[in-house]
Amino acid sequence: MHLHSGFNLGGKEARAVRLMNIWGNRLHHTVVSADHDAMGAAKAISGDVPCDFPKKAAPSLHGMPGLRRYREWARYMQEFDLVLTYNWGAMDAVMAHRIFSPFMHLPPLIHHEDGFNEDEAHRLKAKRNIFRRLALGSAHALVVPSRNLDRIAQDIWRRPERQVQLIFNGIDVDAYARQPASDAIPGFHRAEGKLVVGTLAGLRAVKNLPRLVRVLTPFKDRVQLVIVGEGPERESIEQQAHAVGFDALCMPGFLPDPWKYIGLFDIFALSSDSEQFPISLVEAMAAGLPAVSTDVGDVRNMVAKSNVPFVVPVTDEQAIADAFSSLIADPALRHTIGQDNRERARSDYCEADMVARYAALYGSAMGRPHILTP
Repeated sequence: MHLHSGFNLGGKEARAVRLMNIWGNRLHHTVVSADHDAMGAAKAISGDVPCDFPKKAAPSLHGMPGLRRYREWARYMQEFDLVLTYNWGAMDAVMAHRIFSPFMHLPPLIHHEDGFNEDEAHRLKAKRNIFRRLALGSAHALVVPSRNLDRIAQDIWRRPERQVQLIFNGIDVDAYARQPASDAIPGFHRAEGKLVVGTLAGLRAVKNLPRLVRVLTPFKDRVQLVIVGEGPERESIEQQAHAVGFDALCMPGFLPDPWKYIGLFDIFALSSDSEQFPISLVEAMAAGLPAVSTDVGDVRNMVAKSNVPFVVPVTDEQAIADAFSSLIADPALRHTIGQDNRERARSDYCEADMVARYAALYGSAMGRPHILTP
C-alpha cells in the first residue's frame, strides 16, 4: 500500500511509478491519496501492473489526531504485506502504526521523505519535528534521497543511523540520449531563432514558477518557456505571464515519459523555494542540458562542476536572470555544460543502482528478499 497526500506527478510519484512499472506483476499495489482529485500520476502506471485506487474503503488521511482514527488505519493496514508512506501528508498513518503495532499484527512500514512544501520551505516546524520523532519509532526504515535530508533525519528527527536509508534517485540514462520528436510536446512548436527554456514540476506554490516567468521576462523576445506539469498554481502562473506580456508560454499539463520530450529544451530551469534531490534535474542532465537552478537541497552537489556557477541564491532574482543571460548568449558554453552534466548523470545516477537498493529494502522488510530481484 502506498499512502500519499496527493498523487499528481512529482519527483516521489515519478519514482514510485517507475518502480511499479519495472516490477510489473510481482506486487499488487494499492494507492491511497488524501486528495482524491490529485491522481495525475496514475496515468503513468503501466496497464500490466496490478493496482487499485480505493476512495471510500480506505480511512481518510485528513483529520485531527485521535485513537479512533489511528485504530481505523491500523486495521486497514492489516490487509497488506508492506505499507509505504510518503512525506508529511501520510504521517498520521505512520503514527497509527507506531501506536498499534505492539498490540496488533501489522505489516512493516517504510516511510519516505522527499522534501517539504511551502509551509516548511524555509524552516521546519518544531511540532512536526517532534511528531516525526515519535511516529517513526516503529518504521522498518526511513528512506531519503539527499544528503541534506539524511542529516535532518539523524540530527533533527533523531533517527538512528541504522534506520535511515540514503538512496539517490536514478533514471534510465540511456533513454535520455535519444533525439525526441519535434512534436513530442502537445501544442508546442519551436519558433525560429528562439531558445527553449523548460521545466518539469508539479504546479505548486513551493515550485515558485511565477518567479521563473519574471526572471525570463527580459528575454521574452529570445526564448520560449515550457512548463510541464499540473497542479493548483496553474492560474497564478498564467496571470504572471499575462501581467508581464510573456506570450511564449506553453503549459501542456502532465506528460509521461520525460525522455520523450525533455531533449527539446535548450536550458533546464528550476525555480523552487525548496527541493531535496529533484529527479527532473537528473533527467535534464541525462538529456545533455545545462541548468539554471535556485540553490536548494542537494542541487549544487548534483550538477557537474561547470554548472555550479548557475546554481544561484533562492531570493536573488537578478542573479537568476544573470545566469540565464550568460547561457542564452553562449551556445558553446551551453553545449559544454550539457555534456558535463550528461556524464555526471551517467556515472552517478544510474537507475539500476536505485532499483536494486529499493528491491533489497522492500524485499527484506517483507521477509521475501528475492521477490523483486531478477
